[in-house]
Amino acid sequence: MAVNKLDGKMFSQMVLAGAHHLTNNAKKIDALNVFPVPDGDTGTNMNLSMTSGANEVKKNTSENIFEVAGAFSKGLLMGARGNSGVILSQIFRGFAKGMDKKSSLTTKDLAIAFDAGVQTAYKAVMKPVEGTILTVAKDAAKKAVEIAEVEEDVISMMEKVLVEAKASLKRTPDLLPVLKEVGVVDSGGQGLVTVYEGFLSALKGEELPEDLDTVDLEDMINAEHHKSAQDFMDTSDIEFGYCTEFMVKFEDDKLKDNPFDENAFRNELSEHGDSLLVVSDEEVVKVHVHTEYPGNVLTIGQRHGSLINMKIENMREQHSAIVGDNKKDAKPKEKVDFGIVTVAMGSGLKSLFESLGATVVIEGGQTMNPSTQDITDAINKANAKNVIVLPNNKNIVMAAEQAAELAEENVVVVSTKTIPQGISALLAFHPEEDLNTNKNNMTEASSVVKTGQITYAVRDTQIDGISIENGNFMGIADGKIVATHKERLEAVKQLFQDLITDDDEILTILSGEDVTEDEINLIVEYVEENYEDVEIEIHHGNQPIYSYIFSVE
Repeated sequence: MAVNKLDGKMFSQMVLAGAHHLTNNAKKIDALNVFPVPDGDTGTNMNLSMTSGANEVKKNTSENIFEVAGAFSKGLLMGARGNSGVILSQIFRGFAKGMDKKSSLTTKDLAIAFDAGVQTAYKAVMKPVEGTILTVAKDAAKKAVEIAEVEEDVISMMEKVLVEAKASLKRTPDLLPVLKEVGVVDSGGQGLVTVYEGFLSALKGEELPEDLDTVDLEDMINAEHHKSAQDFMDTSDIEFGYCTEFMVKFEDDKLKDNPFDENAFRNELSEHGDSLLVVSDEEVVKVHVHTEYPGNVLTIGQRHGSLINMKIENMREQHSAIVGDNKKDAKPKEKVDFGIVTVAMGSGLKSLFESLGATVVIEGGQTMNPSTQDITDAINKANAKNVIVLPNNKNIVMAAEQAAELAEENVVVVSTKTIPQGISALLAFHPEEDLNTNKNNMTEASSVVKTGQITYAVRDTQIDGISIENGNFMGIADGKIVATHKERLEAVKQLFQDLITDDDEILTILSGEDVTEDEINLIVEYVEENYEDVEIEIHHGNQPIYSYIFSVE
């Protein structure tokens, strides 16, 4: 039976079949994942993305293909995960736009939509790489355009498009050396072929194939040399360790001060990692990036609105789990007596805690609280008979306590609520004391330090009798707002009036990522002139959100 017009009802069936087929094969696609980072999650991410798109299609009963494709595109964008998931969302975002609001498509219309999807996807990627899902999509679309000139049957056209997509997939190792080295095809390309297989099965009214027929995993992955495709790379070789995804819901008040320009935004984020994808519409911008410091890119995004749908995954942990760093036949590492797990955001703070003896530093803090699972994983990573957890934020204390309850080892939580409290507690640790004695000593040490913070207001408000204007700086002393000013340096001076007394001896300055050496020098001069008995220590914390964190003792 020939199909000369593709309507919304049939396209809905195609989407659902593609999503179902991807679900059935997600784990096998995961096994192929070696690029850009061998974290083994391409199939999972594409499946979650596709499922989100399919769920939106289920809600749409229109027979207008443009409306169905629009719903599919929106669902994909909102649920897109990982490099491949975001690219897939862009392929079908362009696909929907390329329909030019038509209610049904001929083969020529469908070819134009396929090609528009490729153009959109390539534009979304900062540095497109051939031999990936992009190449497979491009080759398939090129074949669609060629076939549409002589073919009016959509089924016949989709058959030939799928043949070309499979051929392109098999060529990916010739274009991307890492694939040839490991002996696999591109995992994202395999995911797209799997979706197209589902499309064709729905068009033909046939049952979905139970298995992938384009890749023989036994042949592609050399079992003699690789237990998994990801084995070719050492975990330590991963340069940017965190797969970071988030969306920014635009807010008018922030856009007034920081107008959004997608190209400028993309260029700025490109300085913080790789595998960058940025896509936006009138309401939101979605970001995928591999970075070493997720907090930094979240702060950049937050300039334009509120953060939603955040996901941060440690790709080193994912890779280690896949390749089996803890092999069954390997002798387990002997546990040390003590391990200290702490939480901090910013490269400088992380280095500072490590230099003071922290075993594991979890990336997190304000606006990015680690979960109970994150803390549990860090406790296990510490590989110690006794573990002390320093949450360093009041919003993390409960998760830390839950992790301590779940832990198999002896774990205690010193309920530090600020970075200075965490530092003071860590300095009070003594390895020759027992766990409870250390907990008591560290708790006492954290209680005597005072914490000051400088950040900025994101809206007009009034707290504790202080009127605060959007964009002004705020001075916070031990959790209470005590100062506000449009100039940051003035806010610092006002904060010091509440924070520093005649009995204090040491002021530690932890500078954030957005301050200059000149401003730090001005603060030092001010303290030396007005608090002459106070000794000053300076550390570059590089933390986001807080321009300064002050510790006073």
